[in-house]
Amino acid sequence: MTRLVPPGAEVGFIEVDGGRVRALTAGEPTAPPIVLIHGGGTDNAAISWYRLIEPLGRTHRVIAVDLPGFGGTTGIPPVGGPWEQADLVARTMAAIGVEGAVVFGVSMGGDVALRLALRHPGVVDGLVLIAPGGLVPILRDRFAHGTAWLTTRLPERLLVALGGFTGRFTRPLVRAVVHDIATLPEPVVEEFAREAIAPGASLAFVRYNLATIGRRTMLNYAMDEVASITAPTLFFHGEKDPMVPIDGSRRAAALMPDARVVSVPECGHWAQLEAHDRFLSEVIRFLDGIRR
Repeated sequence: MTRLVPPGAEVGFIEVDGGRVRALTAGEPTAPPIVLIHGGGTDNAAISWYRLIEPLGRTHRVIAVDLPGFGGTTGIPPVGGPWEQADLVARTMAAIGVEGAVVFGVSMGGDVALRLALRHPGVVDGLVLIAPGGLVPILRDRFAHGTAWLTTRLPERLLVALGGFTGRFTRPLVRAVVHDIATLPEPVVEEFAREAIAPGASLAFVRYNLATIGRRTMLNYAMDEVASITAPTLFFHGEKDPMVPIDGSRRAAALMPDARVVSVPECGHWAQLEAHDRFLSEVIRFLDGIRR
């Protein structure tokens, strides 16, 4: 399968847990490191971070990883919830000698980044969280949450097959996530379409949902824990996000000792892609304020 490589990125592999984690990298090894964690569904590092690797690579060492079950990572079974994924990211960082980094995460990846900061605080110098998961107690309302939980009770093979079927309707799926699909680079939409119909593409996200959606509440709800995160944190959230309510980001930022929220009007769930110029300017300002 031909995979998208973002401008300015080089493709490499990191030996972890008996498998190979695909990493898209840029910048000099001596520069302050940034670790990028993509979202769920049929996302991968090239999709989420298509517009970011090249500009950040001019001043930082950038490492964008594909989590197990996503993109080009092979030989490692999908690990499930954000806790296990965070531990995998920590092992990946250790494998390449990254002792500390500013960690970016979008959606599910934001959930993973939060867990990394909670479980491995010493490796997180800062957080940039785009519409992060883990900050809502239920999915939208009781009915929607109950329906989602019942769905997770279906056999895994059936859920993966359903994911493959719905993945054939790429543009309607993308339009349901973003506010304006015209803001996305066409290579990103094309890569999303390829990932969506790849065999077993949705397995990792199926397992993430199984691990995080409880019968009545979200099992990954982290609001009671975020106050302990002392790393400087930037939340970036589209005001028209149909997937993750912005209220969670606002509440979390108010509880954390060094956090702020940037809310973006006329912007959906993939805010780092939809509002790239604003995102990059806010990120550069944020990074300038961090000193290791």
